[in-house]
Amino acid sequence: MTTKTANKSETNLPPLIPRKLLFGNPERTSPKISRDGQYLAYLAPDEKNVLQVWLKTFGRSDDRKLTNDQKRGIRAYFWSYNLEQLIYLQDSDGDENFHLYSVNIKTNEVKDLTPFEGVKAEVVELAPEFPDTILVALNRNNPEIFDVYRLNLINGEVEFDTKNPGNIVSWTANAQFQILAAMAATPDGGFDLLYRESIDKPWEMLRHWDPEDQGSLIDFSLDGQTLYMIASHDANTQRLIALNLDTKEEKVLAEDPQYDVSNVLIHPTQHYIQAVSFNKDQEEWYVLDYLIFKDFDVICKREKGELAILSRDLEDKKWILAYIKDNGPVFFYLYERETKSSTLLFTNQPALEELPLASMKPISYQSRDGLTIHGYLTLPVGLKAPYPTVLLVHGGPWARDDWGYSPTVQWLANRGYAVLQVNYRGSTGYGKAFLNAGNREWAGAMHDDLIDAVNWLIQEGTSDPKKIAIMGGSYGGYATLVGLTFTPDVFACGVDIVGPSSIITLLQSIPPYWKPLMGIFEHRVGNLQTEEEFLKSRSPLFFVDKIERPLLIGQGANDPRVKQAESEQIVEAMRSAGKPVEYVLYPDEGHGFVRPENRMHFFAIAEEFLAKYLGGQFEPVTDVEGHSGIVK
Repeated sequence: MTTKTANKSETNLPPLIPRKLLFGNPERTSPKISRDGQYLAYLAPDEKNVLQVWLKTFGRSDDRKLTNDQKRGIRAYFWSYNLEQLIYLQDSDGDENFHLYSVNIKTNEVKDLTPFEGVKAEVVELAPEFPDTILVALNRNNPEIFDVYRLNLINGEVEFDTKNPGNIVSWTANAQFQILAAMAATPDGGFDLLYRESIDKPWEMLRHWDPEDQGSLIDFSLDGQTLYMIASHDANTQRLIALNLDTKEEKVLAEDPQYDVSNVLIHPTQHYIQAVSFNKDQEEWYVLDYLIFKDFDVICKREKGELAILSRDLEDKKWILAYIKDNGPVFFYLYERETKSSTLLFTNQPALEELPLASMKPISYQSRDGLTIHGYLTLPVGLKAPYPTVLLVHGGPWARDDWGYSPTVQWLANRGYAVLQVNYRGSTGYGKAFLNAGNREWAGAMHDDLIDAVNWLIQEGTSDPKKIAIMGGSYGGYATLVGLTFTPDVFACGVDIVGPSSIITLLQSIPPYWKPLMGIFEHRVGNLQTEEEFLKSRSPLFFVDKIERPLLIGQGANDPRVKQAESEQIVEAMRSAGKPVEYVLYPDEGHGFVRPENRMHFFAIAEEFLAKYLGGQFEPVTDVEGHSGIVK
């Protein structure tokens, strides 16, 4: 393998890790146990390198492929309560109109359960008492609105269940498989908690969350008298709350003064809360159910890294565990509660176990207006500061970066770059005050936080100020465009993946099923109808003349969120102004690059692009077989 470096003075660069290992398909991943505990399903590539669902019997080496997806690969699947049926979701070339498929584990027969063109399926509920039925939301009658249907796994029959009055964005069923609770978006950008005593009773509003608050529904108790939810009303952070539906009294089950509730573990048949986690620098679990205290004591000591419980059998005797590390693959175990023993199933990428991967260190710094900003810093192995650096900006923006293995981070570190991931204001997980500090601050204080991060890196002696790039996808792509237009002398170059260039055209072209959520965008970003000049002032497209540094853009042609036009309009404007821009379009991708061939192709181009302007090492661009990228 040929290795090149754009800076010949570097002599201690780490060994080059092939892009195929970092961005290719995993060897095996996402194991899930069948409801009866007899089988293990998992994802693995077939002979054509397409991810499929595979099946094996515990205690046997009878692994076999169940599905036969032709191109895109399967990533989201789960067991139904019908012991012969697995369910998976698949869209067409990234259009996000997911269909729901079933596959019979004995005959391998695949059925499209939602064979409706241009319709998106969202799973609402499954229940062990109704093994042959799934509740699913479909925007079949109106592309903006999802009603609830019952799908029969045996005969494929689709039966209408619950009508959406127009603004409901999520549904919650009780243990009797009845839709009795819902979340409805409101014009002010908030949400209403709706409840009805039975399916023939009208909806009533139990609580309104204004746009400054957050709330979501988790589950009903087994007797239907308690509704579990995560919400931030009467507090700064999102707390786990039990709402008594008779008295309307609320009981806080778990809370943290600084961090929102992250994940909740619910008993698979009894519908009560067993444990809850908070995603701090790393995820931390707190056990509420004494019946699993000993289990957590055992499994938390089994491996280093963050613990995730992926699936359980119905008798709750067997658990599938994942241990997530920052500098190695994910380790998957079968844990048997009766003996408190665990057996390693596999890791998702065994080849990573022997490589000198970089560690991810939690950091924090002060913004210019006094906020504490958290993030993660990854330094290249074998090099010394100051490093060429990539500021890697997460999407959302109402999301956050987490600790753990990231192929993109490891790729950049291996090529010789320090990598800083910043949970800038507006990121989730740190309470509503921090989230709301990002309101109306696209290209404002949210970008200031990123520039403050750059200044912190320089002051700490970590980064070479002349060799800092900005890179990201979705909102991170937008932040990259903002970085090159609003602060043109800070970054040496930028890499934008599916980022919007104009907030105006972004909001004009959102998917129809986002229409009920427009109040959130108006509150957190700006009003398209009344504030066009304000939104224009925060849109990089209108500041192309200020760009001084090179830009690389990657785009999926079928992206329903950030349309192809968002990339092409800024490419056209830059070329008309004589600005340096490279552009790669993928006709069979959407909001990000799912097919490994396309990932490897784009990151090969990005790798050489970054090396040219930052001086890191790179594996020369070679033709990746099967990619669809068009360099335009």
